Amino acid sequence: MKHHRPRLLFLLAVLCLAVCLLAGCAARAATADPDADLPTIVIGSDSYPPFNYLSADGQPTGIDVELATEAFRRMGYKAQFVTIDWVDKKELVENGTVDCLWGSFSIDGREDEYRWAGPYMVSRQVVAVMPGSDIETLADLAGKTVAVQATTKPEALLLDGGDPRIPEIRALLSMQKRELIYAYLSKGYADAVAAHETSILQFMSDFGIEYRILDEPLQVVGLGVAFALNDDRGLDTALNAALADMRTDGTTRAILAKYLPDPDKYLEVDYGR
Repeated sequence: MKHHRPRLLFLLAVLCLAVCLLAGCAARAATADPDADLPTIVIGSDSYPPFNYLSADGQPTGIDVELATEAFRRMGYKAQFVTIDWVDKKELVENGTVDCLWGSFSIDGREDEYRWAGPYMVSRQVVAVMPGSDIETLADLAGKTVAVQATTKPEALLLDGGDPRIPEIRALLSMQKRELIYAYLSKGYADAVAAHETSILQFMSDFGIEYRILDEPLQVVGLGVAFALNDDRGLDTALNAALADMRTDGTTRAILAKYLPDPDKYLEVDYGR
């Protein structure tokens, strides 16, 4: 019996190793990416919570990430988000570095610059100030300094001068990075910031900072997905159909509800307008 014991122990060890390998293969199969074999759509965006940001494990997440992942899966593609400098977005989508732009991107005023899918939701462009500020209305911005992210809709609205509700301000500070506008407001370098209301609320929640958002919005805009004008693959049309289906079956509302307290007010849109 003593002579057979080493062989028995060896066989048990081999059996345990085989079981462990099989368990490991099963675990990997269970966690494998179901979209791994699909063709990839490269989406250009930047960090703009709650639409697109990195989770605790370093993975892209947010409203736009979840909507894009589901919509392109329905179209037979795998969505891949890459971080771009938002100021270079038009050049990057036109030269094919990215397939489309999806990052809380306002359609209004840019209708002829891109092929659009959407709008898939609406967003309020608003002004926020420190709680003790004497700015109560848009008219009170006269002679004040306002900080915005560069190339965003608030920047265009404040530079345009075509809205009689918006007075002449003293200075407009355009920042490449979203986070800087809030630093300038908190430090007193700017009297106000202008951005998507959802983004301001998210920043306040993330960092425990209190700002006061003016009741009167700069503009209510539709958010969409931008493709290059010379992109003739038909992806914008197919994406419109997928987004419409997601709204009808409740998928879009369920995603928005994970990030926004009142998702229905952001769904007052007409797809593919």
